[in-house]
Amino acid sequence: MSIVKDPSLAESGRRKINWVRDFMPALSEIEKRFEKELPFKGLRIAVSVHLEAKTANLGLVLRAGGAEVFLTGSNPLSTQDDVAAGLASMGVETFGIHNVSPQEYEAHLMETLKAKPHLIVDDGGDLIHLLGDKAVALGSEVIGGCEETTTGILRLRAREREGILPCPMVAVNDAKAKHYYDNKYGTGQSVWDALMHTTNLVVAGKTVVVAGYGWCGQGVAMRAAGMGANVIVTEIDPFKALDATMHGYRVMPMAQAASLGDVFITVTGCRDVITPAHYAVMKHNALLCNAGHFDCEVDVKGLSQMALREELRRDSIVGYTLPDGRVLNVAAEGRLVNLAAGNGHPAEIMDMSFAVQALTLEWLVKNRGSLENKVYEVPAEIDREIALSKLRALGLSVDVLTPEQQAYLEGWGGH
Repeated sequence: MSIVKDPSLAESGRRKINWVRDFMPALSEIEKRFEKELPFKGLRIAVSVHLEAKTANLGLVLRAGGAEVFLTGSNPLSTQDDVAAGLASMGVETFGIHNVSPQEYEAHLMETLKAKPHLIVDDGGDLIHLLGDKAVALGSEVIGGCEETTTGILRLRAREREGILPCPMVAVNDAKAKHYYDNKYGTGQSVWDALMHTTNLVVAGKTVVVAGYGWCGQGVAMRAAGMGANVIVTEIDPFKALDATMHGYRVMPMAQAASLGDVFITVTGCRDVITPAHYAVMKHNALLCNAGHFDCEVDVKGLSQMALREELRRDSIVGYTLPDGRVLNVAAEGRLVNLAAGNGHPAEIMDMSFAVQALTLEWLVKNRGSLENKVYEVPAEIDREIALSKLRALGLSVDVLTPEQQAYLEGWGGH
């Protein structure tokens, strides 16, 4: 039975869900086929992704394919209570309440696994962690699953290296249809949507420090520059650093950037990116944000220990007053800012990402019994199918190679 904060919020949640369904055409095309073919008939699917409207749509599409769906969030602050209530009212078992304790959050994850799922959709690796730890007995029927974050895939590959991955997993985050669009354009827009709405401050003219220049960092930096910010990039990878310079950004270590930035956004997937040594030299009223999956990139605990006092300055903004009078502001408790303080990626972006999830689960079912407990790439044909579907939805098309062109590209001869 679903666990939501207030079932009376369902109407608001259904409105949000139905709105995004109109703007996710690739997933709608898949849903129509699933309704006819029922690829998940008789199967149970556990989903742990940020519990908001686009995720709810994925749950409905999987249910249309014949599955029993059990859905929870992947971050306590990103769960939207009205969406959770709305989804539960639409027939998907839903477990999620905004801003619960870590213990309650884990209890909701466990509720999804009590169904003894055949398939899992993970975001950050929490379901897999439990299946390899406290919930081993609940994973006896798992065929496989997929993971859609860089952080989660790092955790999966670590488990694979140690031989403790409990089931085959597909690295959805590495699909072109995911990282080209979701990570770059989705993160780029949704981070700034959240920050502008939360702070009501201008971006133009500010110095924005972006920590990490992977796909997500590229998107954050690109949108900041497009709105008139002066962008600094910090990196550990020399090639990514060179790429950032080619895009016109300054590149330097965080120790140097700390005294220059007005806004700091971490997008690394690593811990301790911004620490007390950096706080000591930051400007008064600097804003600290994290757009990586876990809340360990900005050391909020270290800042709290340095501060004389803390106060809620705006919704999702806490100010920490230091002994010298400077105030440093932390957005969304250092959690994933675009979801904890915003609505996450646009529907059109998540359309492609969740299409990858849906088709990958179907691929896992078709290949059940023949896969090892390791991390697999998304098959190239799935990636291409989603891209073509999205183009069709936009009324666009691409050229097709002639047989002669194909032979030329595959041949070893000259002209």
